[in-house]
Amino acid sequence: MKMVVVSDTHLPKRKKGLPERLLDELKAAELIIHAGDWQTLDVYHQLRTYGRVEGVYGNVDDKEIIALLPSKKIVEAGGFRFGITHGHGKGKTTEKRAIEAFKGEEVDCIIFGHSHIPVKRYEGDILIFNPGSPTDKRKQKMFSFGVFTISDRITAEHIFFK
Repeated sequence: MKMVVVSDTHLPKRKKGLPERLLDELKAAELIIHAGDWQTLDVYHQLRTYGRVEGVYGNVDDKEIIALLPSKKIVEAGGFRFGITHGHGKGKTTEKRAIEAFKGEEVDCIIFGHSHIPVKRYEGDILIFNPGSPTDKRKQKMFSFGVFTISDRITAEHIFFK
C-alpha cells in the first residue's frame, strides 16, 4: 500500500497550486494523509480526486475545514494505526506536543506538521514523522512531503525537491 503524507500546503497563500512532484506521487496513492494547514477546502477536494483522504485541521485553516475535520485522529491502514495531529499549541516543541497528543493511545506512527521541518525518527517503537511542506519550505533547503510503503512494516521516506 502506498500512502502520501503532506502538511502545511497553505494554498493559495504560498503557491497557486500543488507542485508537480507531489501530483506525480498522488497518482499511485491508495491513501493521502494531510496533517493540517490546508488553508482552504479546495486543497481537500483536489486531493480527493486522487484517492482516500484523511486529515486534521491546523492553526490557519478556515472555518469550513475546521467544521469538516478534527484536531487529531487515528487512522487504520494496512494493519497499522496512524495518529495524525497538526502539532500547534503553546509550550513545548511541536514534536513534543504531537507525541503528547497520543499519550496512552496505541499507535504505530505519529504524523504531524506545523513546524515545516521534516522529521523521521523513532520514539521507542513509534515512528515520528513530519513531512515538511511541499509549498512553504521556510528555512529548509528544499520543499518536501512523505511517501509511506506499507507491507508487514511501515517504510517511510521524505521526497525532497526544489
